[in-house]
Amino acid sequence: MLPPPPPLPPGPSRWHVASETGRLQEVLVCSPDHYRWIPTNSIVRRTLSEDRQSPAPAHLAAQHAELVDAMRGAGVTVHHVPPEPHLPYMAYTRDSVAVTHGGPVLCQLERPQRRGEYAPLIDWHAAQGSAFWHKSSAGTLEGGDIHILRPGLACIGASGGRTDLDGAEQLAGWLRAEGWEVRVEPFDEHFLHLDVLFCMAAPGLAVACLDVLDPGFVAWLRGHGIRTIPVPYRDAMALGCNILALGEGRVVSARESKALNASLRAEGLVVLDPALSLFTAGGGGPHCLTCPLLRDDD
Repeated sequence: MLPPPPPLPPGPSRWHVASETGRLQEVLVCSPDHYRWIPTNSIVRRTLSEDRQSPAPAHLAAQHAELVDAMRGAGVTVHHVPPEPHLPYMAYTRDSVAVTHGGPVLCQLERPQRRGEYAPLIDWHAAQGSAFWHKSSAGTLEGGDIHILRPGLACIGASGGRTDLDGAEQLAGWLRAEGWEVRVEPFDEHFLHLDVLFCMAAPGLAVACLDVLDPGFVAWLRGHGIRTIPVPYRDAMALGCNILALGEGRVVSARESKALNASLRAEGLVVLDPALSLFTAGGGGPHCLTCPLLRDDD
């Protein structure tokens, strides 16, 4: 008997992101129906130490709706993955799948409370006819540590907590094989993900916690023509750096980040500022709450 023919290779993905700052066309979010604060990172542990009660579902829904409305008002198509009752942090869609120039990469989450997020994300992408470019299989890898700075240039945070060196280097290897320059940047796992300390705001402009980031990393950015707006440690731990560039001179930043928002506006950017205090208290801001699916190239 002849062996069965080999399976056909998957077609190209409908999603691709080659920079953090190109015009955002489509994004994936997850409604916070089952969201609650769980003590899996230093930020939410500090919140819970203040004897604060987990927020009411109606208040969470209202803040999340502000974020969605801001993006829709900017012309972004917003897709929703259905939430799962036993996965309270699914609202942070950044982490389970990271979309690259080659298509989506299925990440490998570190925390046991979040590992099950892979299943609904695989199902959602399959229903969209969206093939994965790669699937993480070495160590751990989370989307909040992955920054596609511009076509051909990326950095990946590796704290040893959420993303470790094996996971970061596996993704870096896939990108380098495509001709990309990739810096793997170690940092302390106290800060959860690199997007707590650093995010792109516009081409050639980032926000960064210079109190914490290694000067060598900042110099590397500068060498690639990326300057930084400084965000102090206290503001970074309130998710001040955690912004979402929409492209075309627009950025989403939490309303509570007043000093940073003033600095962004001074740079000539339009700042959309939904109230997100209930999510930032749990360890995630606009960057964490969104998974860009499709962007224009810069």
